[in-house]
Amino acid sequence: MQLSVQEVLKLSPDDSSAKAAKSLVMPGKWPRLHQDDRAVWGECQGSGSKPYQVQVDQTGPTFRCSCPSRKFPCKHGLALLLLRAQHPDCFSVAEQPTWVSEWLESRRKRVEKQTAKAAETALEGESAAKSTPDPVATVRRESARLDQMRAGLAELERWLGDRLRQGLARLPNQPELWNELATRMVDAKLPGIAYRLHRIGGWVNRGEQWPARVLGGLGQLYILVDAFRRLSALPAPVQADLHNALGVTVERETVLNTGERIKDDWLVLGQRIEEESRLWSRRVWLWGITSHRTALLLDHAHGIRRFNQNYVTSVCVGLTLAFFPGNAPLRALVIDEARVGNRRSPVNPPTLDESLNTLANALAANPWQWPQPFLFGNGIPCRNGNGWGLQTPFDHRLLPLTVSDDNGWLLLAESGGEPLTVFGEWDGETLHPLSAWATDLFWTPEAAPA
Repeated sequence: MQLSVQEVLKLSPDDSSAKAAKSLVMPGKWPRLHQDDRAVWGECQGSGSKPYQVQVDQTGPTFRCSCPSRKFPCKHGLALLLLRAQHPDCFSVAEQPTWVSEWLESRRKRVEKQTAKAAETALEGESAAKSTPDPVATVRRESARLDQMRAGLAELERWLGDRLRQGLARLPNQPELWNELATRMVDAKLPGIAYRLHRIGGWVNRGEQWPARVLGGLGQLYILVDAFRRLSALPAPVQADLHNALGVTVERETVLNTGERIKDDWLVLGQRIEEESRLWSRRVWLWGITSHRTALLLDHAHGIRRFNQNYVTSVCVGLTLAFFPGNAPLRALVIDEARVGNRRSPVNPPTLDESLNTLANALAANPWQWPQPFLFGNGIPCRNGNGWGLQTPFDHRLLPLTVSDDNGWLLLAESGGEPLTVFGEWDGETLHPLSAWATDLFWTPEAAPA
């Protein structure tokens, strides 16, 4: 599978790596350039006498280079794929050299080992489930955490009452309120509440409708407080959603052992990478070709933007997923290695009414899941005042977009004024587009984090 220049640049760990890779896209710097069905490899002449050995496993894509760089992928790996995208005639089909075949073999063995370990973990999980843990210690730990959470939510409830009594007009002059309370919520074992407080605080004084948006966010916090009081009376899937909203994590092993499993060819609909305080978060949205299920893969990386598995938007990957518990399961973990297929797009994309109904049902099942995936067919990009939107061709309804002006013009140019199918993340007010396509086109925004 050959990636486009834009798709290769999206794999870059940062802007400096992408810039450095572009400077190496010169066939004269590469004495050897080869490929086969599994891998792409070459030698890049650096400052030393011995060229760097660069190789890419196309099933990932996964990179390896003999250079000392700690970035992944390094500039040489990116440059190799950029070269193939821009100068495909420079690559000849050849037999893999030892340094390539040995690496691919080690990757194959590692996958087999991981698969065996997953099976062993599942057996251990079944064995552990059959064994009886110390009930007294378990109850004591759970009781202590619940007490901390109750105390934290009680403080949150008092804080919400104060905000309503004092009104919202003072909030633009009190930015410290949100950080102070968020810190106390983390201490109370409620990191999910802390995240929501930061999010709501960011809305203050942004746009004309900020009071309504902030008031809605505060109301949702109160619903969380009230739901926690009724926790024991709620169905188990709703309890799982509530725990997730509060920040109570489910162990990875628990999901792998007990989560709903679906094996399918999953289309990568889009992905979004964000950074805050050197913590990189990546959301990869998948759509099952057979199951018609939407799945979310959530990954984190510290320091640099490096994730274990790369995904290319518009490409199908064969995966078995284990879903986290919930009333409308969305987040999932990958159980086995990705098997890369061809590019394609969803058939029969939904109309705006169908998309809104799907969104309404998802929010009714789990009102605390944000952002929500949103797939919409038959939308024409258009300017809407100072912003952008998608307009339906016949009744001219408008769906607002959050997109940079440059990307808005690019999206309009790609569409040629004709309807597109657009996928993105709905934040409650606008759609953040992550990909768009017609019959022979697939557009994604620039590689920089939103």
